[in-house]
Amino acid sequence: MIYAALAGNMLIAISKFGAAWFTGSSAMLSEAIHSLVDTGNQGLLLHGMRQAAKPANSEHPFGHGLQLYFWTFIVAILIFGLGAGVAMLEGIQKILKPHPLESPWVNYSVLALSLMFEGITWLVALRAFAAGKGGRRWLDAIRSSKDPTVFTVLFEDTAALLGLLIAAAGIAAGQMFNLPIADGMASVAIGLLLAVTAAFLAYESQSLLTGEGVHPEIRASMRRLAEAEPGVLRMNELLTMHFGPRDVLVALSLDFENAQPASSVESTVSRLERRIRACRQLEPAE
Repeated sequence: MIYAALAGNMLIAISKFGAAWFTGSSAMLSEAIHSLVDTGNQGLLLHGMRQAAKPANSEHPFGHGLQLYFWTFIVAILIFGLGAGVAMLEGIQKILKPHPLESPWVNYSVLALSLMFEGITWLVALRAFAAGKGGRRWLDAIRSSKDPTVFTVLFEDTAALLGLLIAAAGIAAGQMFNLPIADGMASVAIGLLLAVTAAFLAYESQSLLTGEGVHPEIRASMRRLAEAEPGVLRMNELLTMHFGPRDVLVALSLDFENAQPASSVESTVSRLERRIRACRQLEPAE
């Protein structure tokens, strides 16, 4: 999914930069920067995935899974700083010093091709996300997802499609109504769209990066497993923390029957650990 988005955005960015240079469109230049930032973002996500896959060692005894969340946060910062910032700045300059576009048909041709390519990558990301969504609502599934590579690409591609439509509307309005500032207004609107996208991604990734626990349904399942073990009187405390989409640190405090021998307690703890490890479903049930 990420490789498809990376290749598509790279080709789209090149074509948009060419169209922006040829026609002088601020909206097209903003879209070109948008695609260039997206290309870099996909590269960073791939780097984060490789770093997160490294095995645990003495310096990182719980593995490197948090690397994925860190690089997702960096992606959100880049979308806001480079994508949104440059787009709004370019749009404001065009509004203050408007000039008519040259050969707008070039922009329409590039936008049409971009919509086709972005639509394909968006469908790939949508299907990947829908495969794990189950019966939950879309927003609930996004909020509960612990895999940032899926919802980041989905949100980037959604923002890209909306940005293309905004750019097309701005260019068309400028041409139809002889209103050159419409191109600059479209660029500002694209910048605001990217800012909203970046804010949401930053919020979701910082929550995971700063120690988000498992979903309450998963906590309840772990509690039932622990309290069903023979000799366990009650659970005092259950602490969890995601170190990756499928890596979770679990700390349990249990009260055992006083008559339980140490060997029995050890066997119970080992068995419970195996049962929790066997629970591969670390997201809410459908």
